[in-house]
Amino acid sequence: MRYRIDLEYQGTRYHGWQGQENARTVQGELLRAARELFGAAVDVQGSGRTDAGVHAICQVAHLEAPRALPGARLVREINDLLPPDINLLAARRVDDRFHARHHATGRSYLYQISRRRTAFGKPFVWWVKDSLAIEPMRRAAAGLCGMHDFSSFTDKRVEKDTSTKVLLQEAVLAEAGELILVRLRGSHFLRKMVRRIVGCLAGLGRGEISEKDFAALLGAPSPYPARATAPPSGLFLEEVIYPGETFKRPLSPVLAIDGPRPEKGRP
Repeated sequence: MRYRIDLEYQGTRYHGWQGQENARTVQGELLRAARELFGAAVDVQGSGRTDAGVHAICQVAHLEAPRALPGARLVREINDLLPPDINLLAARRVDDRFHARHHATGRSYLYQISRRRTAFGKPFVWWVKDSLAIEPMRRAAAGLCGMHDFSSFTDKRVEKDTSTKVLLQEAVLAEAGELILVRLRGSHFLRKMVRRIVGCLAGLGRGEISEKDFAALLGAPSPYPARATAPPSGLFLEEVIYPGETFKRPLSPVLAIDGPRPEKGRP
């Protein structure tokens, strides 16, 4: 019995999605909970990997189970066996040929940059102390749309037969209180690609590089993106898109952070 499961998780305590023998992972926790529920071997495969410390608003996986359960019951009983920072949102029976990774046609990531120090949001943002020029960052992000070679923005460990060309359908910035939101939506993403794009955008915003320098990073090998890699804390896998589905999620913060409140008696 194959199920599509949608889930959210806080990645702070985990060494990424992918199961590892000697490390705690999101996939590993799901496998443990599902095996305990069914009392037999199961298989869980995600739409893609997320790195250590990266979160998911809506990751998609498929679960191969030995018997059928109603979707609502499956969600409830697996959630009872999961730690509180992993939560199933939905589950439904799918065709045995459905594959969470192979059938995905697009993915969307959200990154949150905070312009102020926060006592509550540290695991979910990257606090950039320097003032950032938003408009140059916005123009540079827009220039990423289309098919480009992102070899400068990925880890050298990328497999030799993997193309470094990626089609980006959306690359936008928005402001929400003290947050700068960066959304990147594309066909697929390379290892560390989103975090390095965000790090380079921040470098542009603080004046380390020019808009011309940023544009030149596309297709031209450079050590700068690796040095500028943004931390995983602000990154969220936002949504995975499949054939027949339309991306409609509004661009909004996962955690709102407002500016300092005025003192009493002052405007």
